[in-house]
Amino acid sequence: MAIDVVVPPLGESITQAILLKWHVADGATAANEQNICELETDKANADMPAPAAGVLRHVKKEGDTVQVGEVIARIDPVGAGVQPAPVKSGAATASVPASASVASGAAKLEELSPATRRIVEENKVDPDLIPATGRGGRLTKEDVQTYLDKRGQTGNGERAPAPETTSAPPISPPPIRHETPASVTSSSKPAPANAAATMTFDQYGERRTPMSKIRKRIAETLVKAQQTAAILTTFNEVDLQAVSELRSRYKERFQEVHGVGLGFMSFFAKAVVMSLKEFPHVNAFIDGENIVYHQHVHLGIAVSTERGLAVPVLKNAQNLSFARIESEIKRVATAVRDGKLGLEELSGGTFTITNGGVFGSLLSTPILLPPQSGILGMHTIQKRPMVINDKIEVRPMMYIALSYDHRIVDGKEAIGFLVRIKQLLEDPARLMLEI
Repeated sequence: MAIDVVVPPLGESITQAILLKWHVADGATAANEQNICELETDKANADMPAPAAGVLRHVKKEGDTVQVGEVIARIDPVGAGVQPAPVKSGAATASVPASASVASGAAKLEELSPATRRIVEENKVDPDLIPATGRGGRLTKEDVQTYLDKRGQTGNGERAPAPETTSAPPISPPPIRHETPASVTSSSKPAPANAAATMTFDQYGERRTPMSKIRKRIAETLVKAQQTAAILTTFNEVDLQAVSELRSRYKERFQEVHGVGLGFMSFFAKAVVMSLKEFPHVNAFIDGENIVYHQHVHLGIAVSTERGLAVPVLKNAQNLSFARIESEIKRVATAVRDGKLGLEELSGGTFTITNGGVFGSLLSTPILLPPQSGILGMHTIQKRPMVINDKIEVRPMMYIALSYDHRIVDGKEAIGFLVRIKQLLEDPARLMLEI
């Protein structure tokens, strides 16, 4: 009897995808769990594994828009010992026999997100022993951390008794990867240096190309934010002299001790977390006629990629140290550009920081990411003459901007929030003492 291959849940708020390409041809044989096709969503790309071994029959073709739960293919079982179909260049070759009924520990680890897998491997814990609370029964980084906190584990490999259960674990969504230039062009020729000169235009001097799904999603999100929120932006400027001196004095030692550079973002992240405690409306959102407040800060860090803007989220940033913030920012930024970040780390943010200063922006008005009520814009550091104690001194200055939803955040709160960030950054001892 043929087995239906259906589109599984792909993440929060995602209901459809585009069948980007088939890895296994129509009529070819596929091994159990072999990646048979690639789905493009508005946040990331997903490789979809075969639910069983057998001969694959396509129902949908490349380029089709498919819904979650829709049948895209059928598999005719052909018994044990089926060898996987040849895969395209650049794809991993599957060698798991169809008769295998239990996945290896390595395979189970591969199903976890990079952040979850790292904390599991570092602490040498068995993921099967940890209750999973993620969407579709997926194990999250918070699940592992909660488990470790309860056990008081410090990396010695101690395990808790397995939870009593007789039900089978829920099926996890497929591993997620992002389409990046590295993955797209790895088997093709590099783009010419002057790509615009090679474009083909019509007789009117125009060239039309379809928008990518992620670009359309970004456009829809930004338009929705403008239409549904009363967005207002307030500005301030920060003297970063004290932070710059602190970094210069301790950056080498910080690198030696923590294995990561000491950047400006950790100072801003800490300042944001402390300021949100004092101004909770900026960390809240409107749900119908209710205001929903967060006890935690899931801090989004906007990252520019070739496919568009991505916002990986540092969960529970209020619990992270300077070193942990720096290492997490570096990890998620690299992972999102390399296409190795899971959907769970791209959703759930409560507040966002965007840094246009890395591109030279002096001033901007960031747009909210719904349903969030605030976003902080950082800008380029520019030396300017400032009056300090009635004397003119040259100081490294940065304009900062807070865009906020005026329906929930009053002007007084927005201004107070930025002033508090300014105080913390101009006197970084306050950050250490949390005062």
